[in-house]
Amino acid sequence: MSYENNARIINDDIFDLVNECFQQERSSQNKESRVNFFDTYNDFFVLTDDGSYSINSKEINNKVETLHTSTGAISESFEKFIKPMKFDYSKDIAILDICAGLGYNSSAAIADFIKNSTDSNLKVDMVEISKATFACGILVPSPIPEHDITKKAIEDELIKQNYASLSLEECEIPENIDINVFIEDARQTVQNLEDNTYDAIFLDPFSQNMAPELFSLEFFKEFRRIIKDNGIIATYTSSAPVRAAFIEAGFYIGLGPIFGRKQGGTLASPNPEMLDYSLPKNDEIRIALSDVGIPFRDPGLNNSSDFILDNRATERQDARHNTKISSAVKTPIFLGDAMEDDEKLKRRVERNLAKMNISSTTSKEAFYIIECENEYSENQDSKNNSTTRILDMKKRLKKVKDGN
Repeated sequence: MSYENNARIINDDIFDLVNECFQQERSSQNKESRVNFFDTYNDFFVLTDDGSYSINSKEINNKVETLHTSTGAISESFEKFIKPMKFDYSKDIAILDICAGLGYNSSAAIADFIKNSTDSNLKVDMVEISKATFACGILVPSPIPEHDITKKAIEDELIKQNYASLSLEECEIPENIDINVFIEDARQTVQNLEDNTYDAIFLDPFSQNMAPELFSLEFFKEFRRIIKDNGIIATYTSSAPVRAAFIEAGFYIGLGPIFGRKQGGTLASPNPEMLDYSLPKNDEIRIALSDVGIPFRDPGLNNSSDFILDNRATERQDARHNTKISSAVKTPIFLGDAMEDDEKLKRRVERNLAKMNISSTTSKEAFYIIECENEYSENQDSKNNSTTRILDMKKRLKKVKDGN
């Protein structure tokens, strides 16, 4: 199976139907297959609570999910990807939208730009590996008027690539908005982008387990090269390896908005002043001290998902009890806790700690490692923030393990 087919995430049935629709369009030059598609196959689209539509994923680990939260597909774009940004609309804005999918995140950005800008320009670079997924973006009803602008840009590129053949989208793209559509592996796209270009990067792959290559340390190093000093990256995930990779790539990290799920996403920036909120304290401790905080690695930016996942599993195993505290029973989060209410759990935790030269959860070594968490604050600043605390705890763990 090609990487493109392996990487695309929309349901197999709608994938085949969309491809057939546009094949008919190309062969007949008749618009009916596209115009009638949504009404004919409405059952394949998922209506979310705000009235916008999503699509089911293909089966992953015997489970099918929608591409967006049921709380609201377009609302999710505004809440997770637009509200955290600190755009200066008196200046030109450039946005990179990774895994652009149906185009909702870009459309929300365009809507916000039109609402707030005066004389400035907007550049949006949309990246999606699957033509059929992009095609779904022009088949689905537009949840906001600005989605019609995105549809036009997608249609133009699909025609250019001989996937579509008819220009049916009537919306005109405003002169001060430049939309570039890339239908390819995002890892290849980013390597061809110029340094210091983007004010924002939207990172929206379906899941880290399906596409770890789009959450890898090497991928984030490319982000560090192409983002501006005050730029912000937004992603929905709260994953420890993703947050760890951002830090190792040279970013500060903070808590993203909570919308449609229990945990907030992740924001990253070269400038800590752009990030308002710390990660939860236990998240910081686990990233710094546990093997769960080992990032995905994709040397050469050309490896398969399975290779990346397998290598990380091996690295975690090698690090456990050597350079990292075991993640079993979330051991590190009990540092400093007397654990008087659960003796059985305490014995398991302290066995794991002993292998890292930490005699107990309340030993001087335990308190030394997490000392910086005494200064924890939900509101972070340039000196006291999640990233500096995580790096400090990592250094202290190494000193304890080395007997220093």
